[in-house]
Amino acid sequence: MDVRFGGFGAFGLIELVWVAISMAVTIGIIVLIVLGIRWLLRNTDGGPRGGPGRPGEDLALAALRERFARGEIDATEFEERKRILGG
Repeated sequence: MDVRFGGFGAFGLIELVWVAISMAVTIGIIVLIVLGIRWLLRNTDGGPRGGPGRPGEDLALAALRERFARGEIDATEFEERKRILGG
């Protein structure tokens, strides 16, 4: 038994290092793929219900809420338009 490299021999030690590096690279690639998919899902337009505001909120309803908050429309008009929009 060769005790110079922990019983693995010179080529055994190189093989262990190679396996460790290969595993680290593989895990790194998997992590990057998962993070990329999460980023894409968060940053893609989800159609008419995506965009600013609360998650899943309709853009028209978000604009209506902003107009109400700025005082451009009163509560009665806000509620009527909200009802029409289905919110």
